[in-house]
Amino acid sequence: MEKLKIIGGKPLIGKIRASGAKNAALPILAASLLTEDPLIIQNVPHLKDVTTTIELLGRMGGQILIDSNLNLEINNSAVTDYCAPYELVRTMRASILVLGPLLARFGMADVSLPGGCAIGLRPVNLHIAAMEALGAEITIENGFLKARCPKGYLTGNSFTFDVVSVTGTENLMMAATLAKGTTVIKNAACEPEVTDLADCLNKMGAQISGAGTATIEIQGVDRLHGATHSTIPDRIETGTYLAAGIITSGKVLVRNTRPDFLDAVLLKFNEMGALVETGTDWISVDMQNKRPKAVDIMTGPHPEFPTDMQAQFAAINAIATGRSIITENIFENRFMHVLEMQRMGAHMEIDKNTVTCLGQEKLSGAPVMATDLRASASLVIAALAAHGETIVDRIYHIDRGYERIEEKLQQLGANIQRI
Repeated sequence: MEKLKIIGGKPLIGKIRASGAKNAALPILAASLLTEDPLIIQNVPHLKDVTTTIELLGRMGGQILIDSNLNLEINNSAVTDYCAPYELVRTMRASILVLGPLLARFGMADVSLPGGCAIGLRPVNLHIAAMEALGAEITIENGFLKARCPKGYLTGNSFTFDVVSVTGTENLMMAATLAKGTTVIKNAACEPEVTDLADCLNKMGAQISGAGTATIEIQGVDRLHGATHSTIPDRIETGTYLAAGIITSGKVLVRNTRPDFLDAVLLKFNEMGALVETGTDWISVDMQNKRPKAVDIMTGPHPEFPTDMQAQFAAINAIATGRSIITENIFENRFMHVLEMQRMGAHMEIDKNTVTCLGQEKLSGAPVMATDLRASASLVIAALAAHGETIVDRIYHIDRGYERIEEKLQQLGANIQRI
């Protein structure tokens, strides 16, 4: 099993390029099922979840071409298999995103209950209720969601999510594009990845308005056509590398990114004492010769502080000056990284959905184990600031969301290698 070996204590200095967003690419890959025409997707990150989704589409009968720049051309005109099997979807929860497109175009779908990071319930009942609102009939049999359209098509309707759900909003939005009539999604997720999916669907001929707000309206059309779309930059990857610069008292610039996607994060970087500068497509942080100040964090749906950056800020708070409180409002089991950071000398205490941290002047290298995608990233950046050697085990988690993380960190001067 592969691991990362990190010798910490060196400031990171340099420039890197952000990859395309995994959480934007995955729903757009699923959206290719909505049309018989080729869909060309650019700026796709080379990640395990992406290759798993490509394999899933290929298993269904899709034809995928990949050029030297990792641009994808997907042709799903020959899809004849409407099943997403367990052996492919067991490692990622985003696999449920094929449910809406398959129902909308073919009137049927058999999707195995998905797997992924063990960070909370993230129940599928939201997806089931959304599809049933459009007229689908869904049962759970032998670990599969078995969905059918008795009429042979979906019918537009108004649906309000009990809690904000990014994948739920995306699934319903995709399904509604080919439904008969108008669908209104209330309490919709406002994340940039939802807006990016809507932009792609509109290029394919969908009629979607309101994406990026809490109310999205979709006027169903008879068919969608092919298009070319470039996915947005990965805001969480961007934030992670900037956090690595701050925790090591370095200076890092990330190119090909979007500062407007990270307003809440950049405000906290400022509060920590970093010099934050931005341009049209770049962000830099400068924390040279300074120790960050501890900051309180409270996660929430976009545009509030993103849950996917909570663990990285926990790592910074571990070596910051002062006491901090982190409150996790999205997932109920997302503090597993704290126990590993305690092995490195972090003074942290968990109480239900909060972590209280008293910053230490330094952490010590130790063998640690990654438990989920963002926890993996937080342990890596903690190791970059720690004295001595850290071995991060089970890094298959990190490969699900970070493209060539050791190579990018090496560009910034990190002593890190895959072993």
